[in-house]
Parts: sequence; C-alpha cells; structure tokens
Amino acid sequence: MNRAVFRMVGVLVVAAMVAVGCGGGGGGASGDVDLSDADLVVGSKDFTEQLILGYITLQALENAGANVEDQVGLAGTDAARQALVGGDIDMYWEYTGTIWINHLGNTKPIPDSKKQYEAAAKADMEQENLKLLEPAPFNNTYALAIREEAAEDVGVEKLSDLKTLVEENPDEATVCVESEFNSRDDGLPGLEKEYGFQFPKGNVALFDTGTVYQRTDKGDPCNFGEVFTTDGRIEALGLTAIEDDKNFFPKYNPALEVRKETFDQYGPQLEEIFTPIAKALDAKTMTEMNARVDVDGELPEDVAEDFLSEKGFVE
Repeated sequence: MNRAVFRMVGVLVVAAMVAVGCGGGGGGASGDVDLSDADLVVGSKDFTEQLILGYITLQALENAGANVEDQVGLAGTDAARQALVGGDIDMYWEYTGTIWINHLGNTKPIPDSKKQYEAAAKADMEQENLKLLEPAPFNNTYALAIREEAAEDVGVEKLSDLKTLVEENPDEATVCVESEFNSRDDGLPGLEKEYGFQFPKGNVALFDTGTVYQRTDKGDPCNFGEVFTTDGRIEALGLTAIEDDKNFFPKYNPALEVRKETFDQYGPQLEEIFTPIAKALDAKTMTEMNARVDVDGELPEDVAEDFLSEKGFVE
C-alpha cells in the first residue's frame, strides 16, 4: 500500500467513525430503513404519555418513507385494543401489565419485568395474533399519591396504612380516581381486595386525569389520588407516591404492539426502527417528556419530534 492509498483509507475510516458517532441514540436513524411501500395506521390511547409515544411512532415511520394514517389519541385502553384486534389500526404502544391483567384476564401479575414481558408477548401472539416488539425500560405503573403537607397528618406512608386510616379516621380516607382505574382489576377494586380495606361509600370521587392531580394537590375533595409514576406532575406539584408494600401493582413496561399481518410484511424494518427507540425510553427521559406537555404546555408532537432528533433517530 503506497502513501496516497494509505492516506485515503485513513480518511474513509475517520469519516465512517464520525457518521456512526452522529447517531447518538445507540441505533440507526429510521431514514436508513425503507418502508416506502407501506401504508400503516398508528394509534394510541388518549393520555399524555400515549400521545407522545404515538407521535414518536408516526414520525419515525414517516421518516422511513411509510404512508402513515394518524389515529393517535383514541379513547381509553379498551378502544385502542379493539381498534388493534379489529384491524382498524396496525400498531400502538401497550403496557405489559395491562396486556396480562386487563386484556388477557390474568389475576396475578408477574413481579419480574422480563418474565412479565415474555409471558404477555407469548400469550398475546397465541390468543390474538399480536406481536409485541422489544419493551422500553421504564415502568409506568399506578400509584396512590398524597400532597406532602397532608402525608404526616393522616399517618399513611405505605398502602398497608390505609386499612388503619379507614378503621380509625374514615373521613380522611378520601380518594380521587379516573373511571377506568375505578373499574379495572389492576386498579382500585383489586387494590382494596389485596390490602383488605374499602374506601367508605361516598369517599371515592371520579375525575379525568388532569383533574385528579389538581384535586389531590389541593386536598379537595380527596387526600389521595391515582397517579402514573412517570407523570411529570408528581414532582411539579410536590406529591408523594405512597409505597406499594405488597407489590400489588403490575409492571407496566410499554412496547409497540403490532398486528401479525403487519409484522409478517414489515417485521424486520419495524424491529430495526423501534428496538433502539424503545431502549432509549428510560424513566427519566419519559418523565421529562411528560412534564414538558403537562407542566410546560408543549404539544406532544413537538416533544416527540425533539426526542427523535436529539437521539439521532431522524435526521
């Protein structure tokens, strides 16, 4: 190898290293994947985290050349699930615990995140022909929260303490929840059964998600409120999530769930795009994105676009 050729090889090696370094997210940009022949429909549920995940999916697919129909922001869990099973959408992000308990009818969660994912993925493919892609590391489980100034007054540090509160001071045992949490087996009915108490009749108030946080922060009409653990409003409002000392709430790691017919056509491309995206969605990242929407008032689609760009998933 003469000197000119040696220098040229060196330049190409350096250029390749720079190109790899620009990726930033530990995986390739979705623009490197060709989905120009794909017509896909992306859905999501209707709360902030789901809207962000939906727009991340939609924008990544569009960057790969796909023609994407926007069905982000469907009504709650049941509506999104029915749309996927019925073929009205091709994919949305679902949580492993929700699949296992709410959709497949199991009564006991699996405490280990990896085993919970594997069991949910296997069963949902066998029963519903749905393919669960790699999960994100963050766990957006349920919790009951209380404003800091009230926590000491009512003497509740862990969920087991609620039984004593209900027995000795029932007027203080008030809780704000969404209608979905009020009826799910992995929500309030299951929690009361597991911990052996029941909130007094008339002490359970139903609101939408945003109002639950506001009312819990004000202590009116409830001392306790249902929260999602990756919601940015917990820290912003100074709320404290109460310890689930019996590990009642399941693991809720999200993963993009895809109809088998769609996966059979585009599986390798979808895994190439979304495996690195899922790995980049840790708890800190997701909580910060949720706070930008719920606390700072930014649009979910703008937050999604920033995530994809900053991590190098779109150019």
